[in-house]
Amino acid sequence: MKKTGKLVIAGTLAIAALIILSSSVVVTQENEFRLIRRFGRVEHVIDNAGVSLKMPFIETADTIPKEILLYDLAASDVITMDKKTMLSDSYVLWKITDPLKFAQTLNSSIVNAENRIDTVVYNSVKNVIGSLSQNEVISGRDGELSQAIQENVGGAMEQYGIKLLAVETKRLDLPADNKTAVYERMISERDKIAATYTAEGQAEAQKIRNTTDREVAISISDAQAQAAAIEAEGEAEYMRILAEAYNDPQRAEFYAFTRSLDAARASLKGQNNTLILPANSDLARIFIGQ
Repeated sequence: MKKTGKLVIAGTLAIAALIILSSSVVVTQENEFRLIRRFGRVEHVIDNAGVSLKMPFIETADTIPKEILLYDLAASDVITMDKKTMLSDSYVLWKITDPLKFAQTLNSSIVNAENRIDTVVYNSVKNVIGSLSQNEVISGRDGELSQAIQENVGGAMEQYGIKLLAVETKRLDLPADNKTAVYERMISERDKIAATYTAEGQAEAQKIRNTTDREVAISISDAQAQAAAIEAEGEAEYMRILAEAYNDPQRAEFYAFTRSLDAARASLKGQNNTLILPANSDLARIFIGQ
């Protein structure tokens, strides 16, 4: 009986020791913070992975995620600067950077944190889109809009020990009831812009054609003037040579002879032609050998 009683006591003590040991050991993973609380108050934060100890039954350990978290905002209507309604659907990437501040302001609650994020980000989306026209919102969907929203949020979440890493827009669309009308208006505006560009291009092309035609006309006029000058110089040279020929009796006689031959040759072209010359003409004397 004594032996049995000793075994029971030893077993009880062993179980108690295990319970005390298990309540004293704190295991921290790589992707989490551990908050050590004493009577509800945070005594210290464990931010390195490993095993540590706490006071059993007096201190408790809470877990806060260290990795990047995703919060998906509900789709909501926003109004642009030109009073057009659009449907915005966004999500946020965030993380806890100060676990102590997070615990003190939000009671270590992820739900409380998401509620704060929802309010802050929605207000920023509403403010940014409200300062832009609908066309600017649509054309800014390549990243400019998300950057503007994140800049508008600024450090609003730092007071909760939270950092917003990115605010991205999944969908930014028109409500179904006015989407067709807006698209038709945008198409009409683009057609007007295209028509303006076409008219400007045609006017510029006509200006270039007019300039080219004027330059061509000037070039032709200059060429004709040069040709007339050259022709006049040729005529003058011809008359000078002709005058020199007639001033020399021998040259004049030879010139008259060649001119007579040319005239006879021209008149005898073809078939069955007859050349009638007066007997006292120079050409007739050439033919009869006088």
